[in-house]
Amino acid sequence: MLDVIIALIPALIAATYIFGFDALLLCVVCVVSCVVFEYLFRKILKRSNTIGDLSAVVTGLLLAFNLPATLPPWMAVIGSFVAIVIVKQLFGGIGQNFANPAIVGRIVLFISFSSAMTNWVKPLSYQYHTANVMTTATPLALMRSGRWTEYADLLLGNIGGCLGETCAIALIIGGLYLIIRGVISPVIPVVYLATVAVGAALGGQDVLFHLLSGGLLLGAIFMATDYATSPTTTLGKVIFAFGCGAITITIRLFGAYAEGVSFAILLMNIVTPLIDRYTKSKPLGGAAK
Repeated sequence: MLDVIIALIPALIAATYIFGFDALLLCVVCVVSCVVFEYLFRKILKRSNTIGDLSAVVTGLLLAFNLPATLPPWMAVIGSFVAIVIVKQLFGGIGQNFANPAIVGRIVLFISFSSAMTNWVKPLSYQYHTANVMTTATPLALMRSGRWTEYADLLLGNIGGCLGETCAIALIIGGLYLIIRGVISPVIPVVYLATVAVGAALGGQDVLFHLLSGGLLLGAIFMATDYATSPTTTLGKVIFAFGCGAITITIRLFGAYAEGVSFAILLMNIVTPLIDRYTKSKPLGGAAK
C-alpha cells in the first residue's frame, strides 16, 4: 500500500499544479474521511484496528482522483463513506470486498450528483468557487462534438477531467514504479490498454487519443489491478483485462456517456470469482470429494 501511495504522488503533484489547492484539499478530505470511517467502524464493531495497513489512504486518494476539482467536499465525504463502510468494511474488510471501493464510491456520486460530478474546470484556472469560474469539457466529450485535443495536452494534463486522470505522464511514471517494484503485474494494464486500442482502431477512432484520454490509464494501472477484486491466475487476469477493455471501448463508442472505465471495472469485479473458479489449475491425482 505504501508503494501504491508513492506511485500516486506524481499524479497528486500534477493535479495540485493543474487544478490548484482545491484539488489538494479534496484529496485530503477523501483520505481523512476514509481513515476516520474505517477507524470508527472497526471501533464500533470492536474489531482490530486496520488503518495502519494504509489501504484506507489508498482508497481515499483513488476516490479523490476520480472526482472533479469543483466537487463540494461534503459530497466527497459521502463517497468516502460508501467506499469504506458499504463496500469494504460491511464485506469483512481488506481483501474481502467484492469490488474496488473507490470505483463504487465514484459511481454512487456520479449517479447521485451527476451535475456536480460532470462540472469540469479549465486547467490552470484557480478561482473555482467564484462567479467567474471557467469550465470546459473532457477530451472524450470534445471528440464527440467534433473538436480535438492535442497529444501534448493529454500527456501534460492541460485538459478538463477528474483530478487524477488528466496527466498521462504522471500516471505512466507511477505505473512503471509499481511494475519495477513487483507490486502489480503488467498483464492487466497491458491487455486492458491493448484491447481498448484494438477496439478504437476497429471503430475508426484515434488509438493514441483513446489511450491517453479519460480515466483509462488511472483505471488500468491503479484500479483494475486491485488484488482483492482481480483474478489471481495469469489466464484469469487476461480474461479480466480483456473484458474491462471491451466494455470500456463499447461504452465510449456507442454509449450515451463518453467514458466507461469505472463501469467496466465494476462489472468485471463482479465476475472475478467466476473467472477464478474456471481458470485455477486443478491438482493432478488428487482425491475427489
